[in-house]
Amino acid sequence: MRRYERNFDNEKGAEMTKTWLITGASRGFGRIWAEAALQRGDRVTATARKLGDVADLQKHFGDAVLPLALDVTNPAQVREVVERAHAHFGRLDVLVNNAGVSLLAATEEADDAQIREVFDTNYFGMVRVLRAALPLLRRQGSGHILGVSSGLGIGAMPLIGFYSATKWAVEALHEALAQEIRAFGIQVTIIEPGAYATDFGKSARIAEVHEPYADFRKRFIERLADLERGEPEATAAAILRLVDAENPPLRLALGSQLLPGARALYAERIATWESWKDVSNAAQGRSVKHAAGW
Repeated sequence: MRRYERNFDNEKGAEMTKTWLITGASRGFGRIWAEAALQRGDRVTATARKLGDVADLQKHFGDAVLPLALDVTNPAQVREVVERAHAHFGRLDVLVNNAGVSLLAATEEADDAQIREVFDTNYFGMVRVLRAALPLLRRQGSGHILGVSSGLGIGAMPLIGFYSATKWAVEALHEALAQEIRAFGIQVTIIEPGAYATDFGKSARIAEVHEPYADFRKRFIERLADLERGEPEATAAAILRLVDAENPPLRLALGSQLLPGARALYAERIATWESWKDVSNAAQGRSVKHAAGW
């Protein structure tokens, strides 16, 4: 087990013991970050759909951890858990909105129920947690919200389009949120992990394949299997440094793959916009001032 220590880099508040609430702490990033925070002496409310998946943390970390069952698709349970966590520890410094599910499906393969499930967890679940926590953070006058997105939140891949769409929504939600709550002393960071060797994909929902896409799906899965992946445990130090920073960024990429990919992706987008700018500018028509009517 790695040893994590608090960052002493002359940033205000870096020496404070922090209180966390982490959704989706049963495995993957949520579990790794919960353990890292606890190992350095912080306090954590660790949540998962099944209490048994996080209850063992209490055996190792005692009263520093509060394990709770939380299904983010249950609005009443979300409110109850967030309020209980805040009351138990008396404050909330770091909210990690991490719970999520994936869906492997071409656009015409997924049914409405499968699409709703991934949005209900990945997007609406995050919104529910935010709505429950924000009044507490505003009254407190501080806090740091970490919204877990993905490299797929800036560039989509085939057969993961619905999952990617939820992460694009997460990006927009937190970008707007950061502007709305800055005056209350609350900070927001969008976490954008690249490809990592977690078991997240093993729990993905998989739509029944339609014959026209069968060969494409087979080749795509083979391509994913050959993808170079990062070490999940290596992300913990980055997250701890982030939450100790006096001026954290709006976005933090995790891993070495996202930034080069983003450069290429945005260069291509800008080139496309530039090549069609005459058509775009003509579509402006005659500029006028017009009341929005809000």
